[in-house]
Amino acid sequence: MDSSTQSTKALVVDSATGEVVARGQAPHTVGGGSDGTGKESVPEQWWEALTEALRQCGTPAREAAAISVGGQQHGLVTLDAAGRSVRPALLWNDVRSAPQRDRLIEELGGPKAWAERVGSVPAPAFTVTKWAWLMENEPEAARTTAAVRLPHDYLTERLTGYGTTDRGDASGTGWWASGTESYDEEILDRVGLSPELLPRVLRHGEAAGTVRELPDLPLPTGALVATGTGDNMAAALGLGLRPGQPVLSLGTSGTVYAVSAHRPTDPTGVVAGFADTRDAWLPLACTLNCTLAVDRIATLLGRDREAVEPGGSAVLLPFLDGERTPHLPHASGLLHGLRHDTTPGQVLQAAYDGAVFALLTALDQVLDADAAPDAPLLLIGGGAKGTAWRETVRRLSGRPVRVPRAEELVALGAAAQAAGLALGEDPAAVARRWATAEGPSYGPVPRDEAALERLSQVLASADGLLRHS
Repeated sequence: MDSSTQSTKALVVDSATGEVVARGQAPHTVGGGSDGTGKESVPEQWWEALTEALRQCGTPAREAAAISVGGQQHGLVTLDAAGRSVRPALLWNDVRSAPQRDRLIEELGGPKAWAERVGSVPAPAFTVTKWAWLMENEPEAARTTAAVRLPHDYLTERLTGYGTTDRGDASGTGWWASGTESYDEEILDRVGLSPELLPRVLRHGEAAGTVRELPDLPLPTGALVATGTGDNMAAALGLGLRPGQPVLSLGTSGTVYAVSAHRPTDPTGVVAGFADTRDAWLPLACTLNCTLAVDRIATLLGRDREAVEPGGSAVLLPFLDGERTPHLPHASGLLHGLRHDTTPGQVLQAAYDGAVFALLTALDQVLDADAAPDAPLLLIGGGAKGTAWRETVRRLSGRPVRVPRAEELVALGAAAQAAGLALGEDPAAVARRWATAEGPSYGPVPRDEAALERLSQVLASADGLLRHS
C-alpha cells in the first residue's frame, strides 16, 4: 500500500517474480483547516481509500500472504481513547508550525545540538513542531488525544489493532533520537507529550501483527502485517538500494537521497538524517522547485517543456515558491544574463539548469565518502521520463544516468517489505531480485563547467536579493 497525500494505491505483487498482478487506487481530499491556511486530511478517509483500493484488486488481494503500508511522512494523527481521530491530521506540507519550530530549535541548544541528537534540524514539516502548534492553538484537542500516530502507523494499527511504527518513519518526527534509536523524553517533555501516547518502534524484520477480522476488508484474516514505513524509505527499499547509490527524484519538488552506513548529523539543516527501513540510514535533501516550476516557465514562454535550445548566457533560478535547498524561504524566481540574441529555448534550458543545479548541490551534501563518484544516478519521478531533464542531469553532473522502468516505487517497496517478512528474506534483496532498478542506461558526458560556474556566481551575487524577495 502507498498512502500518499492525494490518494492510496494498492499493488498485489508476486513475491517470486515482482510481477504486479493487481492494482487499485482511491482518492483522498485535502482541506485547509478552519482558517484555510493549513493542509489537513481526515484519517478515516485514508482507511476508506485503502479498503476501496484493495477492493479494486479483486481476488488477488483476498489471497495475500502479507501486507505493508508505506505512507506520507511527518503527518500528525491524533486519536481519542476509542481510536477515532480527534481532529483532521496535520499533513507534512502544513507549515503553520514554523514559529514553534524556530522556538524549539532555540530552546534545545540550536541547530547543531538538534542534528547531533535527532539526526536532523527539524523543518516545520516535522511532527514535533505540529504537536507544539496543537498544544498552543488547540489545547482541548491535545488534552483529548489518547494516541499520537504517523499516517502509516494509523493504517497499520487499523489492520492489526496494535500501535506500532518503524525506525524509518519515526526518524522524521523530531522526537525519535537517532543517536540512541529511542524516543527522546526531554524533547517530549518540552512539548508536553507523554511517551505513553506513542507507538512501539519495531525492529527490522519484526511483524506488526496480523490482519484482524474486519467487516468489508478484502484481505485474508491472519495475513502477516509488516512494520510499514515512510514513503521515502519505502521508495529506497523499492529500488533495493545499496549504500552509496544516489537517487534523484524529479517531481513537483525534487528529492535526493542515498542509503548510508553512517548516521547523518548535518547542522545546516540541508540534509535530513533519516533512518532507513532496515539498520542503516537515509540522508535526504529536498528542493521545493522542480518539475512544476520548470513547466511554469515553459508556459510563460509559450513552449513545450521539451523545447529547449543549447547555448546563451542566461541563468534562471526557478525559486518560484521560495526554496528549501538552498535555504531561501522568501525567494522568488530570478533571471539574469539576457542578451539580444537569447532565445526562448535557451531561457527554458536555463530553468532546467537552475533546478538541476540545486538538486546536485544538495546531492553533494547527501553523499558520504563511501559513495563512488562515478556511480550512476537513478532518476525517478515524473520528470525522469523527460529527455530534457535526463540530458540536463547528465550534462551538469558528468555522471552516468539510469532510469528505472519500475513505477509506483513506494508501493513496491512496501510489497518488498511484506514479501521479506513472509519469506524470511532481506526485503532489499527481494527488490533487487525483482530488478526494480533496471532500466535504460545513459553514459556520462563531459560536465558543463561553464554553466555550473555561471550558476554559482549568480547565486552568490544575488544572495541578498533572494533573501528578501
